Amino acid sequence: MNINWNISQTDIEKVKKVIIDNENALLRARRLRNVEKRNIVIEKDIVIKTMLMCLLTSQQRSGPNSKVGQFLKLDPLPITSEILEVTRNIEKFLKDTLVQNSLTRYVNRISFFFASNYKKIVESNWAIVGDLEILKISDSKISERKVADNFAKYFDGFGPKQSRNFLQALGLTKYEIPIDSRITTWLNDFGFPIMLTSSPLGNNGYYHFVSDGIQKLCEKAEIYPCLLDAAIFSSFDNNEWTEENIIF
Repeated sequence: MNINWNISQTDIEKVKKVIIDNENALLRARRLRNVEKRNIVIEKDIVIKTMLMCLLTSQQRSGPNSKVGQFLKLDPLPITSEILEVTRNIEKFLKDTLVQNSLTRYVNRISFFFASNYKKIVESNWAIVGDLEILKISDSKISERKVADNFAKYFDGFGPKQSRNFLQALGLTKYEIPIDSRITTWLNDFGFPIMLTSSPLGNNGYYHFVSDGIQKLCEKAEIYPCLLDAAIFSSFDNNEWTEENIIF
């Protein structure tokens, strides 16, 4: 059984308008990295930082001026592969570090998931880096979805949304985007054929259905989904994004 997505010229114009209205630093950075594939580096510290970002932003505000945003902009970040390699209790170390930086929301859960994921990565001898390198040269919707679905199963505390957040933040995806409450709110206002809520997005089939609709819409508008995501995301942040506060 197939779904026939009927996309009107009005729909296309709405998509193009949100892009034009939010032509800001975040959108420009997304275009350079995810579309043009510039300055993409896959290394241990970047993987660690991106994984941590996904866990931190899973259920709390992550705008440029949020506590999470301020923490992730620390240079150097107090959590690196060099430090973790000599840390005996990674879960406790991460918890203490987050609390010291006023990040106390879900700190126990985040620390547990991070430690579990880091252990998996180390035990695989960082095979994840090779897996991610493959997407650097890929331009395939099918490949992006396959890798995203695999990471949703591989990483504790992720699921469909954060697996895509992880890949998009690394600059590796154009088509598969993290669908959250901002996206579903915008799509409902836009006129998506069914009323969306964020809670069922943990289900792969439901996530794929919504993602298919977004991709069809963007294809007709000749815009990559990763750019629509950046435009919608930043539209909720009152133009707070600048060249200086881009995290990823």
